[in-house]
Amino acid sequence: MPELLLELFSEEIPARMQASGANDLLRLVTEALAPLNPRDATAFAGPRRIALSLTLDGTVPGTTIAERGPRDGAPEKALAGFTRKHGVTQDDLVLENGFWVLNRTISPVDAATRVAEILPPLLRRFPWPKSMRWGHGSAFTWVRPLRRILCLLDGEVVDAALVDGEDDGHGLRADRLTEGHRFTAPAAFPVTGTRDWRDGLRARQVLVDAAERRALIADGTARLAAEEGLRVVADPGLVDEVAGLTEWPVPFLGRIDDTFMDLPPEVMQVSMRVNQRYFALVRDDGSPAPRFAFVANLQPEDGGALTIAGNERVLRARFADARHFWDLDRSRPLASRVAALDAIVFHATLGSQGARVRRIVRLAGLLAPMVGAPAAEAERAARLAKADLTTGMVGEFPELQGVMGSYYARHDGEPAAVSTAIAEHYMPRGQTDGVPTAPVSIAVALADKLDSLTAFFAAGEKPGGSGDPYALRRAALGAIRIIRENALRLDLVRLFVLAADALPSALRDAPDLALLPGFVAERLRVQLRAEGARHDILAAISSGNEDSDITRLLARTDALVAMLATDDGKNLLAATRRAANILRIEDRKDGPHEGTPDPTLYEQPEERELANMLLDVIPAVEAAIADERYTDAMREAARLRPALDRFFEAVTVNADRAELRLNRLRLLAELRRMTVLIADFSQIEG
Repeated sequence: MPELLLELFSEEIPARMQASGANDLLRLVTEALAPLNPRDATAFAGPRRIALSLTLDGTVPGTTIAERGPRDGAPEKALAGFTRKHGVTQDDLVLENGFWVLNRTISPVDAATRVAEILPPLLRRFPWPKSMRWGHGSAFTWVRPLRRILCLLDGEVVDAALVDGEDDGHGLRADRLTEGHRFTAPAAFPVTGTRDWRDGLRARQVLVDAAERRALIADGTARLAAEEGLRVVADPGLVDEVAGLTEWPVPFLGRIDDTFMDLPPEVMQVSMRVNQRYFALVRDDGSPAPRFAFVANLQPEDGGALTIAGNERVLRARFADARHFWDLDRSRPLASRVAALDAIVFHATLGSQGARVRRIVRLAGLLAPMVGAPAAEAERAARLAKADLTTGMVGEFPELQGVMGSYYARHDGEPAAVSTAIAEHYMPRGQTDGVPTAPVSIAVALADKLDSLTAFFAAGEKPGGSGDPYALRRAALGAIRIIRENALRLDLVRLFVLAADALPSALRDAPDLALLPGFVAERLRVQLRAEGARHDILAAISSGNEDSDITRLLARTDALVAMLATDDGKNLLAATRRAANILRIEDRKDGPHEGTPDPTLYEQPEERELANMLLDVIPAVEAAIADERYTDAMREAARLRPALDRFFEAVTVNADRAELRLNRLRLLAELRRMTVLIADFSQIEG
């Protein structure tokens, strides 16, 4: 089984594109070589190369293909067209079952020939998110200038080139050469296979395995920090990025000047991460340490002294800039910046950030009593929540929105609940982020998210397909999480109406506003599905139910899930589905079969038993649901199970006598009326 090694060596590939590029290469090559049964495939990605290694069959087997042509006796033109299409004569055809048939023999193709055929067109259509052209004489594009193509099959060079007619493909042709580290081993060297390639590059200070580079970075920085009694602030995304910037990662620690240690830790961490790709370190108690970790791309000859000093000098300049913004921003109260929001465009249709803030202030004040927050503090926090958008620090580091506003509010002497709400009103920022729990923070966070949803839907900016430029799915999920995790009792439809009342008059009756409850309900089902919960039961409970109290809907869902986990619940579900199917069929014939059953027409004891049980159970279920005693409601409904079993075993619903049939169908309609109080059982899976 021949081994295929393919390496595409280029100038530096952006770190964010490396993994996807290597995966695309592996996918496209394995698809193109499917007749050769590719297996044991591995992709590699690094700063200057993407590569793959796999094993193949040695040959695409030959085969015979029978292509059926016109029927015997068909017009001559039809037969002539078939032979012309395939470049044959009528003598090459045979008659089989009344049709002219061409039996074509396809010769075997060796793996090297097949690889050489598929490689040039595959590289020319490679799906980089962004590509570039360079030099002269070729329209070939790559993410960065492509310098070498290494392509070996069983140790032999595959005869493939990028030349395409007049396009010389930059003279790129497959070879067995690659290059080591740009600075320590730049000379080209030949390889004979995957193991030789990996070992040769390692000897020349290049690690081709991205996972190995990530481990060296994470473990190396953690070890250096632990030696000083510190730990690295977890940042998997930064580890991935640095692994995409270094071929031979060597971690070091640097020192932060004491004069900068009074900067907010978030400022220090973001400045180090965004500007320099440095890792922040903290003490055991979580307080920032006067140290930072960074990763060099080679092992310095002096042990790193000069490298450390240089990085400390660069960070000192970065922190001096941060210090300037920190001092300048605090020179004026945060509240004085609110007026400047009127000059910042939020959306062409929705107006300025200032107009948006006024909507959020109003909605936060309305929400405050619903979540147990003082209205004055909620309105104050909402008024200041976006003011830090005009500060120098947030202008430099947009990631610090809210965080800096909280610091500046605290500096100005604002109440603690207000400054905390300014920081927390963006929460949750992602799936792993927490939600605000303080009442004022909850009011402002919900007001912010509900205003975004209402305003953008009114402006016709609802998400479509995979597009969601205004992060409205995230806003909906954030609102859902805040409500769920704080067990809030809110009528979302009413809140959307209240939010819409503050919009420009032309937008208050926008048709897309009617889609908002369904949009949020779908996000809730998506969240439950991601948690492995019974989203189908939530859909069943929500069917025909205009209730938009998420906490109440989920309590009903949990109670029904618990009931259906019992034997009585499972059998009740089966029986009610059977009743619903009978009614659906019979209603099509001569329904609907509504009305109160006539007790005098009960002929069998099983009818009377079910009727009496329904007379007892229906009021009990109605009362329990009205009192939000959902477990009790499910328990009452489950009491019907024995009577239903006996009814279906003994009673023929479609009796020969019309009045008897009608009465029994009305009895089943009473059962359906009871189950609809709980859920649309037809939507429950399983």
